[in-house]
Amino acid sequence: MKNIRNFCIIAHIDHGKSTLADRLLDYTGSVTEREKQEQLLDSMDLERERGITIKSHAIQMDYVHDGEPYILNLIDTPGHVDFSYEVSRSIAACEGALLVVDAAQSIQAQTISNLYLALENDLEIIPVLNKVDLPSANPEEVTDDIVDLLGCDPSEVIPASAKTGLGIKEILDAIINRIPAPSGKVDAPLRALIFDSVYNPFRGVETFFRVINGTIKKGQHIKFVNTDKNYYADEVGTLKLKQLPKKEITTGDVGYLITGIKDAREVKVGDTITGADNPTTEAVAGFEDVKPMVFAGIYPVDTEDYEELRASMEKLQLNDASLVFTPESSAALGFGFRCGFLGMLHLEIIQERLEREFDMTVITTVPNVSYHAYTNKNPDDVILVNNPSDLPEPSTLNRVEEPYIKASIITKADYVGNVMSLCIEKRGEITNQTYLTTERVELSFDMPLAEIVFDFYDRLKTVSRGYASFDYAPIGMRTSKLVKVDVLLNANKVDALSALLHVDNAYDIGKKMCEKLKELIPRQQFDIPIQAAIGAKIIARETVKALRKDVTAKCYGGDISRKRKLLEKQKKGKKRMRQVGNVEIPQEAFMAVLKLND
Repeated sequence: MKNIRNFCIIAHIDHGKSTLADRLLDYTGSVTEREKQEQLLDSMDLERERGITIKSHAIQMDYVHDGEPYILNLIDTPGHVDFSYEVSRSIAACEGALLVVDAAQSIQAQTISNLYLALENDLEIIPVLNKVDLPSANPEEVTDDIVDLLGCDPSEVIPASAKTGLGIKEILDAIINRIPAPSGKVDAPLRALIFDSVYNPFRGVETFFRVINGTIKKGQHIKFVNTDKNYYADEVGTLKLKQLPKKEITTGDVGYLITGIKDAREVKVGDTITGADNPTTEAVAGFEDVKPMVFAGIYPVDTEDYEELRASMEKLQLNDASLVFTPESSAALGFGFRCGFLGMLHLEIIQERLEREFDMTVITTVPNVSYHAYTNKNPDDVILVNNPSDLPEPSTLNRVEEPYIKASIITKADYVGNVMSLCIEKRGEITNQTYLTTERVELSFDMPLAEIVFDFYDRLKTVSRGYASFDYAPIGMRTSKLVKVDVLLNANKVDALSALLHVDNAYDIGKKMCEKLKELIPRQQFDIPIQAAIGAKIIARETVKALRKDVTAKCYGGDISRKRKLLEKQKKGKKRMRQVGNVEIPQEAFMAVLKLND
């Protein structure tokens, strides 16, 4: 056990985590020449296309240091703020972390956020200064920033370049010398933490775990503490590039377990595995429950696919524990699910994965956040509003509270004005402004979560030319003047397009929604009025004009009354058609509402 090291890599998005992981695997000989490729641990097509890590990946490396063999378990982590839950799970299974900082971009908001997560779990931090070979690198200044942040000695910061392979040996030596070996009792009852799982259509659920006490053997009778179910360990092994079956996995090591479970709901991430014959008395203190920030409805295009969509979501939830969903139904879209996500990127990725991995074509409704409503009758009873249709009638409503966040934005001094005006436009209140260096400023804002859900991140990148980094943490609920804006098509409410908006923005957004829908809804045989309404009051209207056939073409000459008669007849037909006519809403219309500022 003294020769095992468990560590993860934490960094801001695009600071070189995946490339550094590739170099560590090359240096330790864990990959053959044939298997080598860029972003080796990013196994999803989506991750390669976008150049981001979405899932944490575990891999084991063998390394000989001073003539002694060591086992290094690396758990790679994502860097985007929407996947911070993945990071918290990886950190729970490790004793140390490599903190990677880009020598050209310096410390960013997500670096600090992930660092605090690691420090809360008492991890040993090894600072790595990456990309020192870049012409724009500024190693001395960034080293000083790291020293200020961690309070460490400048000599502890390892200069490296994951691209050229510089400093990789020093990093491996630091992992062995600085990160403590796992502590645990081999002779105690089995206690293992599940930190990830994935669904294999041939073998059922594959569970990834870290053994804290005891040993897990092939063929052993085991039990999951939370679900209280017993299984046989059909196969256990370690995670090299491919799975490597073993007879047993002992204390401190990381491995996988196959029990032939076919039902995705039986495995919970954060659960404890123990022996059925000699169970442990205390479960591993799991990590906090996921708090979804953004809610949206996901519906199958064909209502008959509802059960298939449920099965796909359950399998996806295994691999992404931060996805939360409950069944719901909509008058416009039939049966579907109300899903909770950690942010807009997370929502996009889930939708994309459903289509790619499970061949499910889905419709996503307008995302929103979770509100608290109070009525005049029971002013103390909270009504949870996840969907605008859950909001009580305006006449009975006492107040509505919305979630607020503390946003921390680090940017160059040149862009402070642009960033401030964007945040104030989004109803933010500035609480603090700190100059980290003469060039870099940290701005703190209190903002409503609903305002950052849609396009805030994209617009922040635009106004700062990509130099701003953003991180946020929830700070509770505050009373707000919110109204429900409904969209009516042909005088029928479309519940999937309803939104809860602040009074000041309601008119503008209602008008923009109507204009956007006018562009997207195809013309029919009759006029389609598109209206935005607050309660019974219409605040905006646009009309999609009807396609008209020229019925007077066959009248040449003669009295005007003949033409008028034909036009009146056509008008009556259109009126009748409008009463029975059904307006189809294209999928782009649901998503276009989010991109109103484009």
